[in-house]
Amino acid sequence: MPEFPASSRRRIPAAGVPQDGATVAQAALVIIAVLYFARDLLVPLALSILLSFILAPIARALRRWGMPRVAGVILSVLAAVMVLASLGLVMGRQLAELAAQLPAYQAEVTRKLASINASGGLVERAQEMLRGLSNGVAREPRQVVPRGLNADAVQPIPVEIRQPDPAALETLQNVLAPLVTPLATAGIVIVLVIFVLLYREDLRDRVIRLVGARDLHRTVAAMDDAAYRLSRFFLAQTALNAAFGAFMGMALFAIGVPQPILWGILTGLMRFVPFVGTFVAVAFPLLLALATDPGWTMPIMVLVLFAIGEGAMGQVVEPMVFGHSTGLSPIAIIAAATFWTWLWGPVGLLVAVPLTVCLVVLGKHVDRLEFLEVALGDRPPLDPPETFYQRALMGDADGLEEQAETILRDGALSGYYDAVALPALALAQGDALRGGVAEERVQAVHARVAALLEDLEEEEEERPERPVAELQEGQARPEETRTPETTTPPGLALPGSVVCLPGRGPFDDAAAMMLAQVLRKRGIGAVVAPPELLRGDVTGFDLGQVRQAWLCALEGGSSSAAARYLLRRLRRRMPGAQICAMIACAGPEARLPAALRAEEAVAVEPGIAAAVRAAMRLG
Repeated sequence: MPEFPASSRRRIPAAGVPQDGATVAQAALVIIAVLYFARDLLVPLALSILLSFILAPIARALRRWGMPRVAGVILSVLAAVMVLASLGLVMGRQLAELAAQLPAYQAEVTRKLASINASGGLVERAQEMLRGLSNGVAREPRQVVPRGLNADAVQPIPVEIRQPDPAALETLQNVLAPLVTPLATAGIVIVLVIFVLLYREDLRDRVIRLVGARDLHRTVAAMDDAAYRLSRFFLAQTALNAAFGAFMGMALFAIGVPQPILWGILTGLMRFVPFVGTFVAVAFPLLLALATDPGWTMPIMVLVLFAIGEGAMGQVVEPMVFGHSTGLSPIAIIAAATFWTWLWGPVGLLVAVPLTVCLVVLGKHVDRLEFLEVALGDRPPLDPPETFYQRALMGDADGLEEQAETILRDGALSGYYDAVALPALALAQGDALRGGVAEERVQAVHARVAALLEDLEEEEEERPERPVAELQEGQARPEETRTPETTTPPGLALPGSVVCLPGRGPFDDAAAMMLAQVLRKRGIGAVVAPPELLRGDVTGFDLGQVRQAWLCALEGGSSSAAARYLLRRLRRRMPGAQICAMIACAGPEARLPAALRAEEAVAVEPGIAAAVRAAMRLG
């Protein structure tokens, strides 16, 4: 599913939308009531609009080929009606053949049930259990006998009610009455589809005038987004379902299931119904296989066929065609199917996904309806740094590892630290300095981050090389030479040659551990030194062999004066070392402290990847 650029994702101000929560709830209840009680009018309208999305590309193609607009629209609608009518006739003929063969199928089903009962009496025991339950619930009514009469002498009087033979007009009425409502709905839908296709530009302009004529760019972007998603979804789904139904019909014919055309059409139609459609599609051919095959080979083959076919469609074909989704989360699809089915019945189940996509598009572009995109859309509700922080606060070590594994499949460890871990720790540090996080929670985040770093110790730091196409004329190829950024300087390979010292922030030590870990993966002998090293209270460090000293801090944790003080202490303690600083920014708009000037630090880098490159270059 494509994403629009930031300029087109700006939201339309919702003028006139009530801001009071109670008023919004009342408005929502009124809308639901209107949708429910006006369903006889709204269902044909919704079906016509959705069908117009399918037929609009066909009508536009006919017009590009030189056919007049009206003739192209009518021809596309007639073609769709003929296709649907042909499918209906084929299904009716197949159903008639199935009804004629039902007695033979009944005998085979009875034989199989008898074989199951003979193997262990399962059916008989089930019948006895149900009979006992029914006897306990339903009791025979007591017969009331007048006084002075013997109960045995009172015999019931048989009564027979005869209905007169219906007249020809009454018979015709009984036959046509159930067909009047569906035929009327179909006629209304056909007329509405024709008018929507003929006047779709005029309807679009009127919607723009009503919704957002003052901000034409955003309104057109929102409508194009909705039209693109729905057209792409319907066209792709219709083509895929038709192809899948044809394939399943041929496969069922090869297996030997009777009426394979009927079950192929039913399979294609049921794929429009989320979740329930698959079970309905497999139930009928499975029952028919049980009724026709003397053994159990055909039913097993039907189950395997549907399992493989549905798995391939859901996991391989549809993600390739649709992207990854229709823009809805799985929970939203279930909730939408339940809600629209309650409102409009089976038709609501068919239109649940496209109507919910429209709601997500509204939430994407209208300020006051943003909650719809958050609640129903498939975009993550939290950014990766926020997700990291939330899982660290909750002590979810498995969640942190899962997030890291997902991101590291396509990126380097330093990129993960810069894009996710360090911004998350900056958020945690800001909350801790404001007093918004209890001390035990701070310690819990420390423990979770330390455990994560230990788990990532075996993760390899990728060394991306420039593609051959980027090499300039006369420049050596990557296998012929290595740049200083990918070759470990000899003077930095000795353990303890690079010291990473945390600042005074509560999570600066985690930043120092991350930088030291990535440097070690590049072959640099980096160690983490405690802050007490500056006071001379720590033994075991040979400061004479230190080539580089890195002050590691998260922006906001240390003041500018404190950062300058720490850098000066580092310079006095290690006069022969290169003094550098890695100040991780909380976001792309944050800036490095202006106080860290070049005379106080040889290099001031905004993240771990940049600090590693600087260390390799300076070494």
